[in-house]
Amino acid sequence: MPLMHKTAASVAALSIFMSGTAAFAEVSAQAVWDDWKGYMTGFGYTIDGSEAASGGTLTVSDVTMSMQIPEEDASVSMTLPQLSFVENGDGTVSIELPPVMPMNIRVDTPGDDDADIALEYVTDAFSMVVSGETNDLLYTYSANAVSLALKTLVVEGQTIDVGAAEMSVANLAGTTSMKVGNLRVSEQSMTTGPVSLVVDFKDPSGSGYLKMNSKYDTMSFDGGGSFPMNMNPDDMAAMLKAGFGFNGGFSYTGGATDFEFEDRGERVEATTSSDSGALQMAMDESQLAYAGTASNMKMMMAGGEIPFPVELAMQDTAFSMKMPLSKSDSAQEFALGLTLGDFTMSDMIWGIFDPAGQLPRDPATVALDLTGMGKLNFDVMDPAQMEAVERGQMMPGELNALTLKGLTVRLVGAELTGNGDFTFDNSNLETFDGMPAPDGAVNLKLTGGNALIDKLVAMGLLPEEQAMGARMMMGLFAVPGEGEDSLTSKIEVKPDGKILANGQRIQ
Repeated sequence: MPLMHKTAASVAALSIFMSGTAAFAEVSAQAVWDDWKGYMTGFGYTIDGSEAASGGTLTVSDVTMSMQIPEEDASVSMTLPQLSFVENGDGTVSIELPPVMPMNIRVDTPGDDDADIALEYVTDAFSMVVSGETNDLLYTYSANAVSLALKTLVVEGQTIDVGAAEMSVANLAGTTSMKVGNLRVSEQSMTTGPVSLVVDFKDPSGSGYLKMNSKYDTMSFDGGGSFPMNMNPDDMAAMLKAGFGFNGGFSYTGGATDFEFEDRGERVEATTSSDSGALQMAMDESQLAYAGTASNMKMMMAGGEIPFPVELAMQDTAFSMKMPLSKSDSAQEFALGLTLGDFTMSDMIWGIFDPAGQLPRDPATVALDLTGMGKLNFDVMDPAQMEAVERGQMMPGELNALTLKGLTVRLVGAELTGNGDFTFDNSNLETFDGMPAPDGAVNLKLTGGNALIDKLVAMGLLPEEQAMGARMMMGLFAVPGEGEDSLTSKIEVKPDGKILANGQRIQ
C-alpha cells in the first residue's frame, strides 16, 4: 500500500506543477526552476535534469523525479522530456510545455511487481504565467484542452493489454497565489468546461472487461492549504503538528456515468446522472471534515443476478462528517449528517412486495443531523498511539455531549421526526455499566403509524400478533398528539439511572 501511495504522489506532484499549484519564490527563469526543485525535494523527491540557458529562456531536458520507499525496499521514478521557463521581459515568467509530452513512470520492487507505465499529456493553447513579488506570487493559467492518457503498461517485461484510460478537460482556467514564509500558503481557484473520463480495461486473463464513460458539463475548485517547508508523507502526525492543512472543494454540473463490466460470462451494466454536486474537504491538526451534496440523482442497473432493471432516484443527497484528530484537554466538536431526500424507485421494484399497490408510493426521505462534544486522549494520525488504543493500553477519550438536531424518516405514508440533547458525566461509569451517565431527553413524533400497521397486516407482511405487540409498545412509550393518527413521546434519561417516558418512570 505505501508503494501505491508513492506512485500516486509522483503523478500528483507533476499535476501540481502543470496546474499552477507549485510554489516558486522568484520571478526569473532559474529561480522558478530552482524553487520548484526545492518544493519537490521537501516532499522527499530527488529531482534531476539537464539545464541549458539562452536568451532569457531556461530549458530543462530529461527531467527525472524519483523517490525511495525504504519500508517496501522499492523506488518510484517519473521522467518527462522537456520544460521551458521563459522570461518575458516584464518581470513575469512563462512556463512552456510541449503540446504532446510523454510521461514515464518506473516502479522498482524486490519482488515480481516491477512496472513501467507510459502516459501522454496533451495540451492545446496551454498558457501559464508567473507574476508578483518574491515569496508572494500569482499563477495565471489556461488551456483550450488538456488530456492525460495511458499508452502502455509493462509488468516484469511483459506488455499487458489492459485497454485504455484517458481523462480530458476543456476550457481550463484558473489562478493560484503562493506565499512563502515559515509555511507555503496557497489559494487556488479553477474552472473548466466539459470534462470526460473514458476507461476500457480488459482482464489480461481474458475472463472479463470494464468499460466506463463519465462526463460533466463543468467543474470548479476553490480552496487552499498550508505546507511545511520539509514534509514526510509517511509521518502525517508530524506534518500536521508542523502546520500542514487544507480546506477546499470541487463542484460540478451535469454529471453522467455509464459503465458495464463482465466477469466470467456474467455481465452488468448501469447508468447514473445528477444535475449538480459538490465535495468539500478540510484537514488540519485539530480536525478532519468531509461534506458532499448531489441533486436529482438517478440510477439504473441491470444484469448479473438482478432479474430485471433496477431504477432509483433521489432529489437531494447529502452527507457530512467532522471529527477531531489530536489529543486535547478540552472538548472538541464532532458531527455526522446524512440526507436521502425524496427517494423513489420504479413500479417494478414496488411490485415485488406490494403488487396490489396498497402502500403509498410517495417519495421517501431519511435525514439525520447529529452533533456532539468530546475529548480525545490520543493523536489519530499517530500509528503508535492508535495501536496502543487498539490494544486497550490507552482509553480513546470521553463523550461529553450529544445533540440530535434533527431526525426525519418519511416513507409509505408514515413519518417519524425527532430531536434531543444529552450531556454525559464521565466521572460516573457505574450507573450505566461502564458508560458515562447521560442526562437529557429526546422528543419524538410519529404520524401515520397505526395506518401503516393496518396496511402491513392486510398485505400479510406483518402477523396480527406482532402488530398487537407493536401497538402495545407505542401505547407504553407514546401519548396521542395533535391530529389524527399522531403520537408523541418524550424519553428522559437521568444520571441516577431513571428512565421516563412522558413523565412516567419505566426504569
